[in-house]
Amino acid sequence: MKPADKQYLLNLLSSISEALCQAFGKNCEIVIHDLESPESSIVAIANGGLTGRKVGDTLDVLGFQLLKASPASNLLNYKTKTKDGRQLRSSSIFLRDEKGEAFCAMCINIDISDCIKGQEWLQEAIGPGSAMIEEGFEHTVDEVLETMMQDAISSIGKSTSDLTREDKIAIVAHLEARGAFLVRYSVERLAELLEITKYSIYNYLDEIKKRHEVQEPSNSKTGKLPS
Repeated sequence: MKPADKQYLLNLLSSISEALCQAFGKNCEIVIHDLESPESSIVAIANGGLTGRKVGDTLDVLGFQLLKASPASNLLNYKTKTKDGRQLRSSSIFLRDEKGEAFCAMCINIDISDCIKGQEWLQEAIGPGSAMIEEGFEHTVDEVLETMMQDAISSIGKSTSDLTREDKIAIVAHLEARGAFLVRYSVERLAELLEITKYSIYNYLDEIKKRHEVQEPSNSKTGKLPS
């Protein structure tokens, strides 16, 4: 896609998002992400008061995870929660190039906190929606990395000083699967946190890749998918 065509689409989505926010009111926020610039992905935001983000802010943890494992379809009507506890209904719509790769996302967030608080007896009518997705709406890449790394370490259930080599490999695998290493300096930051060299992390990544390659032929022979 030509840069001019892409910019035209981003400008068009920005205009549409402003119009939709005017129609839906103050409880609606619409964010336009340039997925080809994940570290400063937000190119437009209408009514950014819901999540406190601004133009130039990064993709959040969920965004990096979706970028790593390119979504096959749009994500519609899922639940999210802001850092101050407000509950949102969210939808993410992806624009794709001629190869089918998502290059832009239009994310719609609607604050339903007042409806839930004021009309608990209507909860069944509102419906449970899909499963809760933890999304922190981080402002910077540093915040995204910190959240990812702390979640990975917490999943092991040990302090960093007690981590074994296999624990560290598991942490690296956890982060790799969620797109953490799409951030340029993530290896250096993780090495500092785990008190190891960046070369150890590269070795862990190689080992994870080899283990995956060994596992795939085995699964294809049995016809079963990995659990």
